Amino acid sequence: MNSADVNSVGVVTISFNQCAYLAEAIASVTMTDNSKLQYVVVDPGSTDSSRQIIHENKKRFSSVVLEPDNGPADGLNKGFAKCDADVMGYLNADDRLLPGALDFVLDYFNRHPYVDVIMGGIRLVDQSGKVTRRSCIPWMFSPQSVLDGTYVAVQQGTFFRRRAWELTTGFNIKNGSCWDTELVLDMSLAGAVIRPVYKNLADFRIHSQSITGSNSLAARYRHDVERLKQKCEAAGFVRTKGVSLAAKQIRFRYSPVRRGLELLSSI
Repeated sequence: MNSADVNSVGVVTISFNQCAYLAEAIASVTMTDNSKLQYVVVDPGSTDSSRQIIHENKKRFSSVVLEPDNGPADGLNKGFAKCDADVMGYLNADDRLLPGALDFVLDYFNRHPYVDVIMGGIRLVDQSGKVTRRSCIPWMFSPQSVLDGTYVAVQQGTFFRRRAWELTTGFNIKNGSCWDTELVLDMSLAGAVIRPVYKNLADFRIHSQSITGSNSLAARYRHDVERLKQKCEAAGFVRTKGVSLAAKQIRFRYSPVRRGLELLSSI
């Protein structure tokens, strides 16, 4: 792909009863030249004031999907079906992009035509939007790292070319906890080139109603991750075991390079 072919960024927001944060999420999806932006919002049936917020911001969207779905992964598939941008990503209704993030994303893909997927950093913020701790930086995503549990993947900072999306069948609607990780894994297994980007691109809001904040899907997550590991094994990757696995995980957890990058990104 020639760098001149990368002319647009598409973002999908899925929203379900997140009226407390939705307007802030919508406002964060912007570019210096919004003619290069496609923004799709998906709401399967909110009963709070989310639909009103969507209506009030309708001029910001290239498409609005207001219909029932079979969960977040299905809703995302419906949203991306309405988007034909060259580069795409998605933002949950309770998160927000940082200023300049989408301009950076477009420029990065223009300058790196061989890269299919980037994983940027995120800040963790509380319910009110206050930054709560140092940045979370992506780290060495690959099928082997999924098997070993030695990766960091942050959905809010992940963007991918359309050609990478087309290597997959989209989000797995049977995955109830880490559909974002499975999508990137499927891209990797299909040969996509994935690169970490040590720059914060978004804020990840942790609150009592969020999946992460409530820890409501812990058991389902363990089940889904085990299935992803089995998918890696089916592709020919081998689990590291015993002392070798422990050494890898210790190096990952206490890596001074990763810690340093997180601190630098927080400044």
